[in-house]
Amino acid sequence: MNEARDRHPGKPVEVWATDEHRLGLKPVHRRAWAPVGERPIALGHHRFEWLHLIAFVEPTGGETVWYLVNAVNKPLFEAVLDTFAKDVGAGHDRVIVLVLDNAGWHGPAGLAVPDGIILVFLPPYSPELQPAECLWPLVDEPVANRHFQTQAELDTVIAERCLALGRETIRAHTDFHRWPQPFRPN
Repeated sequence: MNEARDRHPGKPVEVWATDEHRLGLKPVHRRAWAPVGERPIALGHHRFEWLHLIAFVEPTGGETVWYLVNAVNKPLFEAVLDTFAKDVGAGHDRVIVLVLDNAGWHGPAGLAVPDGIILVFLPPYSPELQPAECLWPLVDEPVANRHFQTQAELDTVIAERCLALGRETIRAHTDFHRWPQPFRPN
């Protein structure tokens, strides 16, 4: 954070986190209440059609930008990163330090990073350090123990859930006490 502030004097610097979540027609099962002596019923039909949800979150304020995509790979991640930079105004007037994991498509080799975005990689195998990981139980809530006929139906439910999650709810789950506060010059 200090390095980014020193390299970009007079510009606001914010620390965001990003992660991907795979959802599909394979059901998400959770515990459920049932009358004593009865077993809860959750329909399931295992099919392996996937959609991926990419979230960019600013943990201290709860601002979140969501992208639903059909795959994850380096070219697609570059396109999403570029779209994110444009959507939040990163560039000449705003600097985003983006914390992400070491997924193969995040690798710096050959990855075009937009102006105003600085990538910081977490140590391997450390999801507990990633605030965006805390979003996935919230996102999964409306799909748990439900059966979806089509991926379009799942898309709709996930998109509605992402829009329904408020900043305060997201902040309450992602604002780790050690997370750096945004820097806004006077």
